[in-house]
Amino acid sequence: MTTLGPLFTGLCDDAALFPPGNAPLEQALPAHAGHRISDYSDLVGLFVFPVPRIEELAETLESRPLGGELALIITAPGGPETVTAAVARLRELDGVTVEAAEIAVPADNSADEFLAALDVVAAELPGVALFVEVPRDDRRPALLAGLAGTPHAAKFRTGGIVAEAYPDETELAEAIRSAVTAEVPFKATAGLHHAIRNTDPHTGFEQHGFLNVLAAVDAALDGADVATLATVLADRDGAAVAARLSALSSARIAEVRNRFRSFGTCSIVEPLVDLIDLGLVPATVLPITEGSPA
Repeated sequence: MTTLGPLFTGLCDDAALFPPGNAPLEQALPAHAGHRISDYSDLVGLFVFPVPRIEELAETLESRPLGGELALIITAPGGPETVTAAVARLRELDGVTVEAAEIAVPADNSADEFLAALDVVAAELPGVALFVEVPRDDRRPALLAGLAGTPHAAKFRTGGIVAEAYPDETELAEAIRSAVTAEVPFKATAGLHHAIRNTDPHTGFEQHGFLNVLAAVDAALDGADVATLATVLADRDGAAVAARLSALSSARIAEVRNRFRSFGTCSIVEPLVDLIDLGLVPATVLPITEGSPA
């Protein structure tokens, strides 16, 4: 097993069940187990699981027991009211633990209404980390302000299956700067399969790079303005971005990762291969074939 270092530890939450991968559950579970015992296991975070599919998980585990532990971060598209019951049900399953929850803000909730409901969930589920999927609308400032000074974190959507799901570099820069300034940790989801800003050759979508996001957090910690952060996010020079991150001190890496906790990706291998290609992970690390155990 190879140690990848603190910059990448737990960076990639395994969202194999989600688009565009959409792996079947019976394939995603053994693949995740393989990732967790691989040479690059340091890179792999929690298994991302959607609340609406809990009974499918229960049925799958009944016919194919895990033989180990499965640590989850659940997604709750139905909002705070669905979280406590979902965690209780999942805790009934052998080997399953719920470490965190990503909670959507219902369209009809004001920031104050949502934050009040979040407090209820937090009281009911001590020890479960709560991430708020901050919507891309005028509620964002109030939600981030409400999260400041709490143990909770934000989640920013950075892509999807349509072009409109991708915030441009200025929008994402504003989100990162706001979160860093308010000292609200965040994670990201969707669209960050590759290390460096790129144009998807199949869809033509402009995609953010997860190393760019790390570099933007570093710049935001120095007080960089939105325009500067947007430039960092738009940088396609992989060698330059990699060199910048390689030069960070241990203390700075800890600070950056305290702010940018992780991102969900339906492929663990794609980010890993990019890190190997950029020289940030040893070439001796061998990716497994996704969909099969190591």
